[in-house]
Amino acid sequence: MAEVKKLGVIGAGLMGNGIAHVAALSGVPVALVDVNPAALEKALATIGKNLDRQAAKGGIAAGAKEEALARIAAGTDFAAFADCDLVIEAATENEEIKKKIFSSVCPILRPDAILATNTSSIPITRLGAATDRPGRFVGMHFFNPVPMMKLVEVIRGLATEDATVAAVTALAERMGKTVVAAADYPAFVVNRILCPMLNEAIFALMEGVGDVRAIDAGMKLGANHPMGPLELSDFVGLDTLYSVLKVLHEGLGDPKYRPCPLLAKYVEAGWLGRKSGRGFYDYSTNPPTPTR
Repeated sequence: MAEVKKLGVIGAGLMGNGIAHVAALSGVPVALVDVNPAALEKALATIGKNLDRQAAKGGIAAGAKEEALARIAAGTDFAAFADCDLVIEAATENEEIKKKIFSSVCPILRPDAILATNTSSIPITRLGAATDRPGRFVGMHFFNPVPMMKLVEVIRGLATEDATVAAVTALAERMGKTVVAAADYPAFVVNRILCPMLNEAIFALMEGVGDVRAIDAGMKLGANHPMGPLELSDFVGLDTLYSVLKVLHEGLGDPKYRPCPLLAKYVEAGWLGRKSGRGFYDYSTNPPTPTR
């Protein structure tokens, strides 16, 4: 098993900047690439703020912030991945976009380099078949916010080699993460269980079983959840939740995974949760107020 000495990250959004953060903090040089220069600027600012927060809480040593930031090279050209041992794709949860990215990045990678995807639901075998390296293709699913969440799901496709799984597992553990192996079924372990629960909460809202406050308070106080399901849906992103449910519904063919029509309506309206400022809560107020 070859050690990952340099990591590439595709996408500087919420997940991409989080992966770059934890990798750089663990001592791994990172090439962070996004087609949008503004996204890269925002990502570096976010990583800096999050490192400051960790330092203020005593979670990292003095000087660790500067050392971590110095390990991240941000740019817009996939050529930065030419000497990477592993590249993790962390683009939007859209299969066609991911495949287009793979077709652009694969010719640049070394023949022995590993390509991983941070998809939260799309089958790994299918994505790997769209690359030139299905044996060195793997799912490496981090959770949001990456610096805080300890779990990484590692999902092997039908063709994924043992050495590939060993390499990404070792890297995740170096980052301080706990790895669970998940089979290559739609949405894997966590989202296979979590997303239908969130969807059911939205059905309960649509049907008037309870309002937003009642549903969230009920699950926090009655099931001891740290966040209510509608609050969590806003945090995840309603478009992301909708995409995962569609993958589950189409991939497994069971009507219990059918996305709630109210969720579809919110996505169509652009009410995507925290990232858009409005979802099941309106985030222009403090504290946020329910929109239904």
